[in-house]
Amino acid sequence: MPRARTRPTSRDVAREAGVSQAAVSLVLGDKWRGRVSETTAERVREAARTLGYRPNLAARNLRLGRTRTVLLVVPALTTEFFAGVYTGAARVASRHGFGVVLYPSPEGIGPARDPFASAQAALDGVIASSMAAEALTAIRGDQLPLVMLDSDPAAGGVTVNLDIADGVRQVTEHLLGLGHRRFLHLGADVPSWTFEVRARELEARLRRVAGTSLRTARSPISIKGAEAAAEAALSGHRPTAVVCDDDQLAAGVYKAARRLGLRVPADLSVTGMDDLALATAIDPELTTVRLDAELFGERGMEALLAVLNGEKPSGTSIPVHLEVRGSTTRVP
Repeated sequence: MPRARTRPTSRDVAREAGVSQAAVSLVLGDKWRGRVSETTAERVREAARTLGYRPNLAARNLRLGRTRTVLLVVPALTTEFFAGVYTGAARVASRHGFGVVLYPSPEGIGPARDPFASAQAALDGVIASSMAAEALTAIRGDQLPLVMLDSDPAAGGVTVNLDIADGVRQVTEHLLGLGHRRFLHLGADVPSWTFEVRARELEARLRRVAGTSLRTARSPISIKGAEAAAEAALSGHRPTAVVCDDDQLAAGVYKAARRLGLRVPADLSVTGMDDLALATAIDPELTTVRLDAELFGERGMEALLAVLNGEKPSGTSIPVHLEVRGSTTRVP
């Protein structure tokens, strides 16, 4: 009978790479920085790939007292943005032997049932959107190592933020450059720091320019809700530009404008935020601020890994970019 193929061990990897078993343990346990060289680390990883070596994570986790599992807490997955955040976080986590459990709050934004008998026993840490802060509190995730996404840095703790203020600046300068002076802000009806920044920055930017006016209307983050809110807001003193907190809100403005006999952009310029797939599916294509969701997730995961390793995460904001398309034009 043929002999059963034996599973490669860390000793086999060490022999293949020409290093000690201690070096293999450091590299595959992601503890090698400052202890072995980058060249040695890559040689160990290549030897492990060649041999098909897989460390016994269950035994190692038991020894270290870690589950190597983190929780990503987000609002309900109503757009692909948070799916992108998950993809980025999981990509980085997998490189370090971690798994990511995605937990969308079942009610969207608000309290949520604890999915674990004991989150502290089941998880090493949490990454959470500020839009799902109540869900985070409900599962007691704030008692674990925590990284907040799109959250007020002044509140303390570790935060990873998109440069939303700069995104609003780019939108405002674009529209002002096209001659717009009468603005409507269609804001998300969500008590979240990221939306507070958008409102505050837009008001501050326009206040610096003589002859501008700004009105604000609020809407749930849905196309239907935005259509109703925009139709009511546009029926009075009409603006020439509508700045929306989200691409779904912008799509609702398109529908409201059509019902009122207004053309985008000839009668009404419209901008969004996120650059979802929706932005290039509507006609005309939407001028919007591109937020790199996958990079956002990657940076969130990198920050949490730094916290778990007792290191200080980078505090820089992630740049955003205005995508100018057909929904904005000069004032007639």
